[in-house]
Amino acid sequence: MGQHSEPRGPTIGYLGPAGTFTEQAVYSQPDLAAMNHRRINSIIDVLQAVESGEVDMGLVAIENMIEGSVTATLDALAFDTDLYIQREVIIDVNLNLLARPGVTLESIERVRSYPVAHAQCRSFMAERLPDAVFEAANSTADAARNLAGSTDATTAVIAPLRSAEVYGLEVLAADIADHAENQTRFVLVREGVIAAPTGHDKTSMVIYQRSDVPGSLIGILQEFAARAINLTSLQSRPTKASLGQYCFLIDCEGHIADEVVADALRNLSMKTTRVKFLGSYPSASADHHDHLMNEVELRKAVSWIEDLRGRIGS
Repeated sequence: MGQHSEPRGPTIGYLGPAGTFTEQAVYSQPDLAAMNHRRINSIIDVLQAVESGEVDMGLVAIENMIEGSVTATLDALAFDTDLYIQREVIIDVNLNLLARPGVTLESIERVRSYPVAHAQCRSFMAERLPDAVFEAANSTADAARNLAGSTDATTAVIAPLRSAEVYGLEVLAADIADHAENQTRFVLVREGVIAAPTGHDKTSMVIYQRSDVPGSLIGILQEFAARAINLTSLQSRPTKASLGQYCFLIDCEGHIADEVVADALRNLSMKTTRVKFLGSYPSASADHHDHLMNEVELRKAVSWIEDLRGRIGS
């Protein structure tokens, strides 16, 4: 008789190598930390690995409190993949200047990091390393890993403390970001499954305009306002189809299982060229509006209309 292998648990893909903020976000969630992990070279590759079935889920950064949206994630979800967001994860971001053991700040000629991280440390760089040349890396952790594998005594990296621990680097300067408080939001995605409602949810979608005419955005927003649905994010992105054509990426409170949210999406689907549903999932925000009254009023309105229609004579 052949030996039976243990059933393989789910695999989550995320931006590698070890020591990235994304890995930190993965380990902040006990169920994700317990999964099989696969570190992948880029955000786009993570999403493609989920869609192809190479991994079961993927966690990718979508927004930073200081720098704003991660456009690579937004565009891939909007245009290139058909995945559903399952949850959002928010973590604090801490940036530090790291170097090989024994290296001093005065010897630094180059600084490597992920461009978004470098942009958040402009004041420190201008004051302490004004002549240092910046070199872009695929991630903060990738910069740290490559430096640790070299003998370079003139290069430093901007990375989280986790990278210093993983790769044996020393902290030349701690907490070097321009803003003391900074957070990054990540989204967990998978194919074909919509997360169950929790009562504290968010829905994301992409709305393409039927035509670029005056009032088209107002018409879209009115569908939410008329139902007292709170929008938590509204962004425009070029459709990549033609110069000057834009679509809207919208996050709103509520779940597609809520009738008011479903009704808004139905009307939007009828009045716009296309609505791409990106998912309904638990919200990580502490601020949330109660939609129970909306549901009650909607049921009352439906009942009232049905009663009136029942009175129509033959």
